[in-house]
Amino acid sequence: MGERQQPLVSVIIPAYRAASYIRETLDSVFAQTYPNLEVVLVNDGSPDTEALEDAIRTYGERLIYIRQENRGPSGARNTAIRAAQGKYIACLDSDDLYLPDHLANMVAFIEEEGLDLLYCDSYLVKNGIQIGRTFERERQISPVTFESLLRVDCCVSTSTTVASRQAMIDAGLFDERYRRCEDFDLWLRMSFRGAKMDFVRRVGVEHRLLPTGLAADGQLLREARIEIYRKTSASLPLSAAQQAIIAAMIAWNEGTCQTSLVKRYVREGRYPEARVAADKAAVLLQDGKSRRIALAVQIAPWAVRRFLRLQEARLARKGKQRGGSNRSGPSEGGSIKIEARDLETKET
Repeated sequence: MGERQQPLVSVIIPAYRAASYIRETLDSVFAQTYPNLEVVLVNDGSPDTEALEDAIRTYGERLIYIRQENRGPSGARNTAIRAAQGKYIACLDSDDLYLPDHLANMVAFIEEEGLDLLYCDSYLVKNGIQIGRTFERERQISPVTFESLLRVDCCVSTSTTVASRQAMIDAGLFDERYRRCEDFDLWLRMSFRGAKMDFVRRVGVEHRLLPTGLAADGQLLREARIEIYRKTSASLPLSAAQQAIIAAMIAWNEGTCQTSLVKRYVREGRYPEARVAADKAAVLLQDGKSRRIALAVQIAPWAVRRFLRLQEARLARKGKQRGGSNRSGPSEGGSIKIEARDLETKET
């Protein structure tokens, strides 16, 4: 397919405190082997505007640059989508990087399969060191359906996503009330409307793990996800089976929130609060692990505290040996268990 036949792709980048990363990000976009693209960068009321504009000055007309008052990532992406002209929207965070063939591979697949949304795997980079891949942390089970998204059997990685601009508009774009999990909300609405979605296991993006990112706080992410589930339950005409999935996922997220609080309270020596949180987690999660935690915190919280400190010290040493990696398993935020192997900090 010649360049003129290839559909226009609009790469949209919300920028907030992005001056130190933006040139590397933009260079990765302009280095794409896919020729027919435009780049829309939205300065979302960033306090480093002067440095940001100095960093992007040399790109000239290659870059569509928009300034607005701060409205959060949803508002910035919506502004970019409305300004875009492409058939497809490629989302990219201001600190992430495209690999050279990312858009060429994604567009070829999405066109061939007639999809409305496609996402792929990414390398995880922490302190400049590659520590793994996103799909190693987040399970991906085909097919991508509304129910599999609800159950988090499929996790759409926004910076890898290429999606139909019209399908995003038809679903109502990003909900600007949310600053976390706003992408999850949009993917659910798109899927419920019948958007065809899929993923490929090819790596197309380098994703930086930053302590200041909106996704860095696991507790706030889980709370935001609960909000999205409640919104979905209240706003869409769901079946009884779909409502049951949402109820189970809310209980699981609330339970893991309580488990994280147990860890925090035990660490701080706030044992009465830890006992209450552990009991709530056991009721919500309804599993042997959470019941063991509750029992241990009731009987000997000081011993759990010591055990937790020893385990966290071990994990810190292990992280240094792996170059600062915080590789983890399937459950978020942190869980305290009776045995040493169970006292690891985990996240999705």
